[in-house]
Amino acid sequence: MARRKRIYQKNTKPDPRYNNMLVGKFMVSIMESGKKTIAEKIMYDSFDIIHERTKKGGLNIFEQAIKNVSPLVELKSRRVGGANYQVPVPVAGDRRTTLAIRWLKAAINAKKGKKMAEKLADELIDASNKIGGAMKKREDVHRMADANKAFAHFA
Repeated sequence: MARRKRIYQKNTKPDPRYNNMLVGKFMVSIMESGKKTIAEKIMYDSFDIIHERTKKGGLNIFEQAIKNVSPLVELKSRRVGGANYQVPVPVAGDRRTTLAIRWLKAAINAKKGKKMAEKLADELIDASNKIGGAMKKREDVHRMADANKAFAHFA
């Protein structure tokens, strides 16, 4: 069987305001064509909007949202004897946050008609309250994994 390409650890820097690695990672993921200052402005503006609406810190809401959206299990395709099975497998720590960030980004991009900072603030507040697009994605994945747990022995 062919070996997979070696995955090198990326060293993401913490963000300048909160010195938080998670915020830094999210910032890099929403950055487009290398414009980090714009990504920073979007993040910090959304944190300010969150603070205005909820009277809680934007960073607390952000961390709660990431924690809520992070999946416990995911589905991996396995080919066994000519048939493909969706096999539920537990998700390791770093991948959980990566998937959470990806799903939050997808939920934000699905919304239309507002500024990016407002959309981000809305989605983070929703996710911290366990509602919204990213939470729906997590629930769907968990439901699919539950439906396919009969194939867990292929893992």
